[in-house]
Amino acid sequence: MTPFDWQRVLLDDFPLLFLAEVALRACFAFATVFLFLKISGRRGIRQLSVFELVVILTLGSAAGDVSFYEDVPLLPICAVFVTLLALYRLTMFGMSHSERFAGWLEGKPVTIIRDGLYELNSLERHNISSDEFFMELRQQGVEHLGQVRLGILETDGDVSLFFFEPTEVRPGLSVLPAEHRQVYCQVPASGMYACTRCGFLQPLESQQQTQCNRCAGTRWSKALSHSRLR
Repeated sequence: MTPFDWQRVLLDDFPLLFLAEVALRACFAFATVFLFLKISGRRGIRQLSVFELVVILTLGSAAGDVSFYEDVPLLPICAVFVTLLALYRLTMFGMSHSERFAGWLEGKPVTIIRDGLYELNSLERHNISSDEFFMELRQQGVEHLGQVRLGILETDGDVSLFFFEPTEVRPGLSVLPAEHRQVYCQVPASGMYACTRCGFLQPLESQQQTQCNRCAGTRWSKALSHSRLR
């Protein structure tokens, strides 16, 4: 093999006209995926459930093969398209007639914040990292958990938040990035602190080390009490 053989790197043994065939195959693959989304009624990627995402990835894999490999004919990809569309329609029919089947396939909304506190079982069961979750909260204008009356993780991965009225906001765990949120095992001054594991509030004395009464956590952050600005 000759290194930096540009004929091999760019085209190998294919004729130049094969590039036109690749362009045609790519257009076919694009049209196939686009038609699937249109026929299935999806308007955007954020509306995709886990099942729908699997279908799209499977179709995308088949479309990618037909775009680049000269030995993959077009008609089998049409068969893949029809099969996946029929499977999708059949699954949607089953979900519309059986709540149990729909819940098993797509899951159910999960409560992750209630009255300014984490629902620990929900967070641990769904393997949600605090950094990822804090980012979601900040993007919706949340500074601390005491502003949130109810937080629900939807089946599409979005987080729906319901807030306390400004007069009902209570102290809560800060969701700001680490450089704006000091964490202590031994608190430096007396005051109200929030457990970084569950958000539970406890008044602590200066230099006190203690466990959270709710979850046995040992790390604390100064509780914030600001109202939401938006």
